[in-house]
Amino acid sequence: MSSALEAVIGLEVHVQLDTRTKLFCSDRSVFGAEPNRHVCPVCLGLPGALPVLNARAVQLAVRAALGLDCAVHEVSVFARKNYFYPDLPKGYQITQFERPLATGGFVESADGEGGRRRVALRRIHMEEDAGKSLHDRVPGCTAIDLNRAGTPLIEIVTEPEIVSPAHARAFLTRLRQTLAYLDVSDCDMEKGSLRVDANVSVRPAGDMRLGTKTEVKNMNSFSNVERALGFEIQRQTAILADGGRVTHETLLWDAQRGEARPMRSKEESHDYRYFPDPDLPPLVVEMATRERIRQALPEMPAVRERRFVEAYGLPAYDAGVLTATRTLADWYEAVAAGSEAKAASNWVMTDVLGWLNERQLAVGAFPVPPARLAALIRLTLDGTLSSTLGRRVLARMIETGDDAATIVEVEGLAQVRDADAIATWVDQVLAAFPDEAARLGAGEDKLLAFLMGQVMKRSRGTADPRRASALIRERTGKPASA
Repeated sequence: MSSALEAVIGLEVHVQLDTRTKLFCSDRSVFGAEPNRHVCPVCLGLPGALPVLNARAVQLAVRAALGLDCAVHEVSVFARKNYFYPDLPKGYQITQFERPLATGGFVESADGEGGRRRVALRRIHMEEDAGKSLHDRVPGCTAIDLNRAGTPLIEIVTEPEIVSPAHARAFLTRLRQTLAYLDVSDCDMEKGSLRVDANVSVRPAGDMRLGTKTEVKNMNSFSNVERALGFEIQRQTAILADGGRVTHETLLWDAQRGEARPMRSKEESHDYRYFPDPDLPPLVVEMATRERIRQALPEMPAVRERRFVEAYGLPAYDAGVLTATRTLADWYEAVAAGSEAKAASNWVMTDVLGWLNERQLAVGAFPVPPARLAALIRLTLDGTLSSTLGRRVLARMIETGDDAATIVEVEGLAQVRDADAIATWVDQVLAAFPDEAARLGAGEDKLLAFLMGQVMKRSRGTADPRRASALIRERTGKPASA
């Protein structure tokens, strides 16, 4: 067999919707509660209990579908997916099968190789979550926590158009960012709010036929998705290179060992004996409802990123960083509205995000409001403050809560551009360090920084650095062009 093989990857992404209660009952949908605390006859599947659909979950599902450019169908149908597993108390899962909530749509992201690629979505459907099997609570046994049973999910299914593990990671990063912009889920993988299953196959490069696929589960981070896909592609490639055949099966990713191991043979749809749920009528989402939700959608991250480049003249890198979250993008725009776009970008990316990242805090925790940061930036742009002084003032703003103008006035931190004052400081420094001044005049350029540092020290950072630098060069006979 030719060694020129290519990977084909499709993803199934389960996203927990941010609702207060479960999909078909009024039990709380919370993370971290005492096991089996939030259960009731409906999510336990007790005889006679009837499901009632959560309207808020439907709104969030429609919002997600529209935000991903899907076609939301007026009528969709809930079905029973029948299988036995200890954490599925009813013996079936309520989901959607033949008539899902939405079809089509796409996510455009980096392709992991420096370009961009659009991945089509096959469908988005609503379903309830199962419970959780706990293998580390009781020695030698598996414990079952049914708090999660009935939690509302959407499943986002891609077409098999992802070409590499790096592309899969970039796709998931953009998808999570989009869902966060839409406020439909917290997308926290550690809490299980976003879970990814991957279907993987390899085939001769250029061949349009799909190879035998495997499904990889139990990947709890995007980095593990990338690692697991890399492992599985290599495993399948080695099997085919040896003349073997890939088995259609489900694999569990073991992050500690860095390998995927077989879990069970892969089921087909007929194995689940889907049929419409007799306790639930078809879900009808009228045109007026769809349009109302569409009109309330925020600007999507990819669109906002392009606008930042076109309207503000920002580099693509800056635009990508500043639109990482909707809150950060809003915060940046509030700063830019009162200052200058690129200067605002530099301050937010370097000083604001640096301060927040060091403390592992969210944007809303920054103690200086956008309008006050914009006022500080204006003082640096008009020459009142040097960039160094500006950062000193920002530190004082964080400490005291005062605005920049007050701090500059009270502490006398305005940049000094008076020629006589600067000349006094320069002459004092050159007199104190005659050897260094002579060596600078003889061509030892690195001493300019030392002498400038001494001038700034004497002026408490207030001397105009450009004027001070020019004067040092003049006094030492060092031409400005040197």
